[in-house]
Amino acid sequence: MESAHRVGTLGIIGAGRLGSVLARLASSAGLRVLVARSGDAALIAAPMNALGAVAVSSATAIAESDAVILALPLGEYETLPADELRGKLVIDAMNYWWASDGIRDDLSDPRTSTSELVQRHLAGARLVKALSHMGYQDLEDEARPTASPGRKAIAIAGDDPDAVASVASLVDDLGFDPVLAGPLANGIMLEPGAEAFGADVGAVQLREMLDGFWDSQRGIIVARAREDDSSA
Repeated sequence: MESAHRVGTLGIIGAGRLGSVLARLASSAGLRVLVARSGDAALIAAPMNALGAVAVSSATAIAESDAVILALPLGEYETLPADELRGKLVIDAMNYWWASDGIRDDLSDPRTSTSELVQRHLAGARLVKALSHMGYQDLEDEARPTASPGRKAIAIAGDDPDAVASVASLVDDLGFDPVLAGPLANGIMLEPGAEAFGADVGAVQLREMLDGFWDSQRGIIVARAREDDSSA
C-alpha cells in the first residue's frame, strides 16, 4: 500500500446520525472537523459544536478539507457539486435504502456498485468506499485505540492507491482496523445484502467475509447479473 497523506481537516456532508457519529469520532481523534448540511449551517451550529465540530457551508467543507465524507441519503448523490469535488479525496459512506431513497432501480442494480454510480457523477474526484457497512451505533460504541484487543474493522474499496492509503490511515485514527476490499467495484461487497453489511467484527473475520463474497447468495446474484449483462 502506498504511503498515506494524513487527513488533518475532515469535511462531512450530511449532519444526520452517521455524520454526527463520524464528526465526534474525528474530533476525538484530534482532527479539525467541518460539517455541512443542505440549508442554513447555523441550524446545526450548536449540536456540531457539542461534538467538537464546526458547522459550515458545503462549499467551505469541500474547499478547506483534506478529505470529504459523503453521509447523505444515497438518492441525493446527483446533487453533489462535481466541479467543487474534482481532485478531492471523497469517502462514500452512503447506502441505498428504499424507505428513504424510494424505489430506485438504478441504485439496486447488481451489475454495478453504487459507489461506481457516485464516481461517474463525481468525475475527477478520488472516490473511496468506506465507513458505510458498520451501523452508526456500532461506530459510536466500538472505536478503540490502535492495537487494542478486540478492535473492530472497517473495509475500504477504491481504485486510487494513494487515496486508499489515506483513508486506511483515517480509519485507524477513528478507532478501527482498515481492511482492503480491492477496487471501487468491490464496494458492492459492502452494500445491503452482503454478509459484510452490518458487520461488527475484527479484521480476520471481515477479511473472510470479503473473500467469501462470490460464494455467498448475494455474490451469486451479482455474478449472474453481470454475466447476463456481458452476454447480452
